[in-house]
Amino acid sequence: MTKIRTLFLSVALLSVSGTAISAPVSYAIDTPGMHASINFKIKHLGYSWLTGRFNQFSGEYQYDDKNLANSKINVKIDTKSVSTNHAERDKHLRSDEFLNVSKYPESTFISSSISGTDENMQVKGDFTLNGVTKPVTIQAHKIGEGKDPWGGYRSGFSGTTEIKLADYNITKNLGPASTTVLLELHIEGTKK
Repeated sequence: MTKIRTLFLSVALLSVSGTAISAPVSYAIDTPGMHASINFKIKHLGYSWLTGRFNQFSGEYQYDDKNLANSKINVKIDTKSVSTNHAERDKHLRSDEFLNVSKYPESTFISSSISGTDENMQVKGDFTLNGVTKPVTIQAHKIGEGKDPWGGYRSGFSGTTEIKLADYNITKNLGPASTTVLLELHIEGTKK
């Protein structure tokens, strides 16, 4: 009887410890333009917002709904794909006065830590732009997750961060109201 009781106790302890352990789920970021976007906006002379986006990017993330500290994200942006819906301005943005895409065709974000809650996440990591890498914090939140109509499983997040142009060696004088850029990230991923 003691052996049977010990066996049941061992199974029960293994079951409890098994449910306590969580593992992150891996997702591939959806095709840009379909269900994911990286947008930006900067003030024009302090009178209005100039908005734009990057049309090409890729990446993946791991999300642990039980322990955000186990989550991480990695994104690569094709800086040549910058678009503000104005051909001449976009050409200027690709020049060495701004994104210098001939020398630095890629921008990246690699997270170092994710903390908080699904409604109020702090995603810290290294953002590389124009050959310069600086730490940034993205304020983010989960939009939702669940099965899609095609038999897959998806999750989605949004976040914002602000960067100073001068921090990334972009020194073109755009006026005192236009020294920072607000980045907006809308990410949907499909479970791998």
